[in-house]
Amino acid sequence: MLKTIVLPVALIGVFAGAHADEGQWQPHQLPQLTSELKRIGIAIPAAKLADLAQHPMSAIVSLGGCSASFVSDAGLVVTNHHCAYGAVQRNSTPAHNYIADGFLAKNRAAELPGGPNTLVYVTDKLENVSARVLRGLDAGMSGRARHEEVESRVKALIAECETDKMYRCSVPSFHRGMEYYRIRQMLIRDVRLVYAPSDKIGNFGGDVDNYEWPRHTGDYAFLRAYVGKDGRPAEPSPDNVPYHSKHFLVVSAEGLANGDPILLAGYPGRTSRYKLPAEIRAARDVGFPAKVAELRADLDTIAAASAGDAALDVRYASVVKSLHNGLKKTQGLLDGFARKDIAAVKDGQDAALRAWLAGHPRAGVSPTLLADLDAVIAADMALGDEEFAWSVATNSDLLKSARTVYRLALEREKADAQRESGYQQRDLSFIKARLARLEQSYATPVDQARFAAGLQRYAALPAKTHPAGLDALLPAPDAVAALYPRTQLGDTAKRLAGVEQDAAALAKSDDAFLQLAVKLHPVALALEERRKEVDGNLERVIPQYMRAVIAWKQSQGKPVYPDANSTLRVTYGTVAPYSPRDGISKGPFTTVEGIVAKHTGKEPFIVPAALIEAVKAKRYGVFLDPALGTVPVNFLSSADTTGGNSGSAVMNKRGELVGLNFDSTYESITKDWYFDRDITRAIHLDIRYMLWVMKEVDHADALLKEMRIKYPRK
Repeated sequence: MLKTIVLPVALIGVFAGAHADEGQWQPHQLPQLTSELKRIGIAIPAAKLADLAQHPMSAIVSLGGCSASFVSDAGLVVTNHHCAYGAVQRNSTPAHNYIADGFLAKNRAAELPGGPNTLVYVTDKLENVSARVLRGLDAGMSGRARHEEVESRVKALIAECETDKMYRCSVPSFHRGMEYYRIRQMLIRDVRLVYAPSDKIGNFGGDVDNYEWPRHTGDYAFLRAYVGKDGRPAEPSPDNVPYHSKHFLVVSAEGLANGDPILLAGYPGRTSRYKLPAEIRAARDVGFPAKVAELRADLDTIAAASAGDAALDVRYASVVKSLHNGLKKTQGLLDGFARKDIAAVKDGQDAALRAWLAGHPRAGVSPTLLADLDAVIAADMALGDEEFAWSVATNSDLLKSARTVYRLALEREKADAQRESGYQQRDLSFIKARLARLEQSYATPVDQARFAAGLQRYAALPAKTHPAGLDALLPAPDAVAALYPRTQLGDTAKRLAGVEQDAAALAKSDDAFLQLAVKLHPVALALEERRKEVDGNLERVIPQYMRAVIAWKQSQGKPVYPDANSTLRVTYGTVAPYSPRDGISKGPFTTVEGIVAKHTGKEPFIVPAALIEAVKAKRYGVFLDPALGTVPVNFLSSADTTGGNSGSAVMNKRGELVGLNFDSTYESITKDWYFDRDITRAIHLDIRYMLWVMKEVDHADALLKEMRIKYPRK
């Protein structure tokens, strides 16, 4: 375990001016923020927070897209309901609809398999490998050659790290290619569903309340990690035993009050705070409007194709939920850009940076940097338009499966180290898991409708965005229906069997979707090669820009933290109300009375009868907040979060679990691009509501006994 990491010189000393609410910090940066942590009242030493082998950071895990934490020494994991939704949906049928009814395993033998896509990643080692990735790169390389050389070095670093197969390693870039860190994670593959409340609790308010405040959602669920009897990760098996988690979070029912400090740890997905003005305008004016239109159209197609069929509703529930979430977030970004001209704000910052650079010729910036930036960003945006068009034209899960199978066969003809990332031997189990996942989320009528509708929308896109050669290879929308009787890829066993076939056999197949995948491959490969050229040029130029930004911010004493990239981060802040607009102030807590007030008896505002009865009887017990006079449900904080932070542990000043992050307010959505501390608020589940539901509504007594819960003093 590396307990200390030498920071780049440019980052030393820039933390003194950091605000307590802004910044998604790498754990090793936290000692530089000691004064800030003490100022807001965090009692845990910063050096301890920086150590991945110590509590509480060793209890924080990733689910590969969501965050979670261990809450017992027997591998019990708590996360959001929407993060476990795939596992719930996978085990649901119209007869046993765990989405609507909830699920509670009465004992460990009754826990349900989460499926091949439900995984737990435990980060235990991180090291700066920037020099090994970047040293000696030829400045005269083409963009593609540079990108491929970096990828080759990254793959070698990963292979070196994965000699012990219990680990999954990665080498993500930070500061847009300026730095690289190698991260080692223990990958647990046997993960089981333990408990999820009904979606009338876990998804109360549905898409109507998504990103809204006040909120009243019990967004929590429990999983359990299992390993072999030797304590090492193993394939799912009845013989496996619960993982012994050395460290886990104590659950505190003591609660928080307005102004109290919080720590939040998890794996935030992607932010874009260092994007340039041109990139913001392209997203605002072109990319996001197109994405909103596409998501709406796709959702309408799924709804029409599955109307009146309960089995299809269950089968596509997770897909629809994800699409709805993406739609509301993207529309929120557009609304946020309209409310505050972030591009203009960035114009001002960009002008100030350029002025600073002009006055600091020793900053080490190439005199052609700004012109180079304009050129590479323009190329990136133009290619992005074609990639979007490609995604619209190929909106079929069967086609994606066929393309995956054929590409894997082509890559298997190469030595493993020369294969494209994502198609190496280490990736095979993930490929098989994706192909198997369609067992629960595919139906021919829906896929057919989505493919045909996507082709119609593609035809309406500007011709300049159509990838060269693609139009002649695509089926006509009215010819799509004829493809499905001529494919066997709708059968899971046949999809998985394709993984074992060689490229020549697949090319000769009479399967309609494999034939189409073979035809489309040269176009896809051409797009991929152009992406490598663009990315290689971005990776050469953008780091120079980031060094200039860091030096400029350092001169002002402002914080410097990398954009989120799905790696472990820590943020901190306080419980805080906010004012979304003039004359309106919204408090930081909601209560169980608000749930009853929202009850309409119609989706998505149906409240379980047992919950209503418990509220009316005021059976609040130890979970009653003395200031509120009732049980709190959700609360707001000024923590800096984004997608991927779902399920993140919200901890009090002592590192005890007091909440789960699950959303942010609608006005906060633009924080991915620009952090506005006055209106940015994260929405958290108050752990007292979770415990209260477990006790009074769902009677999850065994789990309550398993966790170490700190109750208020009487």
